[in-house]
Amino acid sequence: MSIAAAEGTRTWQQSKYDELEKGTAHGVAINSDGSLSLAPSFSALHTSPSTYIWDLASDSAGNVYAAAGSPARVYKITADGKASIVFAPQELQVQTLAIDANGAIYAATSPDGKIYKIVHVAPASPKVQTAQPDSSEPGDKARPTVAADPAYSASVFFDPKTKYIWTLALDKQGRLYVGTGDRGEIFRVEANGTGAVFFKSDEAQIRALNFDQAGNLIAGTDGSGLIYRISPKGEGFVLYSAPKKEITAIAIDAQDNIYAAGAGEKRGAGAPSQPGAPSGVSPTVPVTILGTQSQAQAPGIATGITAIPFPNVMNLGGSEVYRIAPDGSPKTIWMSKDDLVYALAFDQAGSLLVGTGNKGKIYAIGDDDYADLSKASANQVTAFARAPKGGLYAATSNLGKVFLLGPDPVAEGSYESDVYDAKIFSQWGRAQVRGSGTFELFARTGNVDNPDRNWSPWKKVDLQKELPADAPPARFIQWKTVLHSGNPAPIVYSVMFNYLPKNVAPEVDEVTVLAGAHVPSSTHTSNATSEGGAYESPIPTVPDKHSIAIKWRAHDANDDQLLYSVYYRGDRESQWKLLREGIEDRYANFESDLFPDGGYIIRVLATDAPSHSASDALTGEKTSERFEVDNTPPHVEFTNARIEGNHLRLAFKAVDSFSPIGRAEYSIDADDWQTAEPLGQISDYKVESYDLTVPMPAPAAAAPKSASTDEHTIVVRVFDRFENVGVAKTVIKASPAGSSR
Repeated sequence: MSIAAAEGTRTWQQSKYDELEKGTAHGVAINSDGSLSLAPSFSALHTSPSTYIWDLASDSAGNVYAAAGSPARVYKITADGKASIVFAPQELQVQTLAIDANGAIYAATSPDGKIYKIVHVAPASPKVQTAQPDSSEPGDKARPTVAADPAYSASVFFDPKTKYIWTLALDKQGRLYVGTGDRGEIFRVEANGTGAVFFKSDEAQIRALNFDQAGNLIAGTDGSGLIYRISPKGEGFVLYSAPKKEITAIAIDAQDNIYAAGAGEKRGAGAPSQPGAPSGVSPTVPVTILGTQSQAQAPGIATGITAIPFPNVMNLGGSEVYRIAPDGSPKTIWMSKDDLVYALAFDQAGSLLVGTGNKGKIYAIGDDDYADLSKASANQVTAFARAPKGGLYAATSNLGKVFLLGPDPVAEGSYESDVYDAKIFSQWGRAQVRGSGTFELFARTGNVDNPDRNWSPWKKVDLQKELPADAPPARFIQWKTVLHSGNPAPIVYSVMFNYLPKNVAPEVDEVTVLAGAHVPSSTHTSNATSEGGAYESPIPTVPDKHSIAIKWRAHDANDDQLLYSVYYRGDRESQWKLLREGIEDRYANFESDLFPDGGYIIRVLATDAPSHSASDALTGEKTSERFEVDNTPPHVEFTNARIEGNHLRLAFKAVDSFSPIGRAEYSIDADDWQTAEPLGQISDYKVESYDLTVPMPAPAAAAPKSASTDEHTIVVRVFDRFENVGVAKTVIKASPAGSSR
């Protein structure tokens, strides 16, 4: 967002991704360079009864199959959105799917699950699937029977006897590879259902599998975020140890570039994971089930608590996407502090698509750029699968839906900006838009921050005639653009509105006067303050008997440049006298001699003239509390000073022309200063009298024998309330007859 000022006119410009992503897009992609363009079509195909859809797989006929949980199901969804249940197992989740060349569906369940093979049959009569309890848990009761599509039959294909089954992949020979936890094993299962451990990792979880062009298995783990390349013989090599803890998805392009998504903090950088559980599934601690917090035990123990194949968003720190080139060199190509990557896929043009949560966004990522393509009406985009005519199916969780992402841009898309607050009532002028192709611009304004609360209606901005926006003067504004397909394709690079805030007088919030101090000359304060100026750092001062420091706080709602003038007025005076004008800083130092003894008040006047014409400039002012100046020291007069036997009698009077006497001290024969109390003990008048008798000082031990003890020098100093000091001296001697004089 750009805001500029020139003689009161300001501009609001949006041309950056971070600014635009705060708005709302419908069929419009927000590109990383800050531009807007038409996005691929994105529409809901089916909403399932299940809360989570973990995985998708599509067949050659364009049908898509969804692995779901809560309840556990495999749904078949046709290209026109018709859905049926083809599998309803006993387990809590259907976690992942794969479809072979013959159309057989492999469905893996978790936790403590198995791999089922689902095949298309032609039954003679309708069929009902009954979910039977696992034989290892004889106390469990069978779940209610579920009517399933009679054209499909399911049977156990392989049981790895592990806690979790996270991912499946089929090689060119039709063999099934199974990524599991919590022992970090990959099983290879032959077409007849016999299988064995193909690879054993020292990580707890194998989270993602895919094949490169040479037939090597690429595997991602949870724990240290490792990416393995495993040969057909089962020989593993770590291609990359990611900065993140968990590899959540892997995709490989036609050039054999490996793309992997990482999430979660590694051990030591965040909260430790429990051994044998994926991040977010640690027993007896709060876990986040795809964005919803719950107090859960280990999966499969508490009824209704589902296993989670995705990172615990409570301790993540965002996600990253890595590209590993065919030569093995890795590069981070995208990262986000807020979005968690759950799925990767390629569109028809070969662009990498990223499914994320917890805002349900789909991004397209290139080498040096990216685009926010679509936002689902669900929290997480969890899986992709091929759709007919070059499109992609996208699955979501919270809610469990399937969307269709088209290969071609929509014919029309719209984008609504975030609401902009001008802070004060403003007049809105011309809009300046940089773009190409066919698009329209609209604007509306209001005086509350919610556009639904009686704002003006959307009015089209005439960009051809360069007329001012047809929007009433108001504090808040919002713009909308509508993009229409055509040649060239529409694209909007930046939108800027000119506006003139109603000038508001500056305000001086506080004036402080410090007699006997000054502000160091190196101190600099801004002469352009916002409404938060009251919270600026305090202006320092240092003691200086001969100076008076005046400092103030001020702000201007228009954020105008300010200049200041300082005036003073003494007691019983009616006219203000100018001390200084055209001050840019928020302080001024003055010699105290400019102020004769007396009481004064200071007025500071602020003007916004530097930002406005003479006729439009406004002023604000504030006066200080009354303060006093006293530069004249008190006068000291001795009234009696003599020797009386072994004592000294000392009487004197202190007089000040303006302020009460503060204190008095005396010294005899250059000895230490001693406090003298006035008659009446309280020192609170401009004239104070003192009369005291003190013992005769003893001769110093080192004084010469010839030193006289019948002469003494007495020095008196008196301070007024402003620390002005008056000093007087007298010498007393003993008379020949024994009396003093």
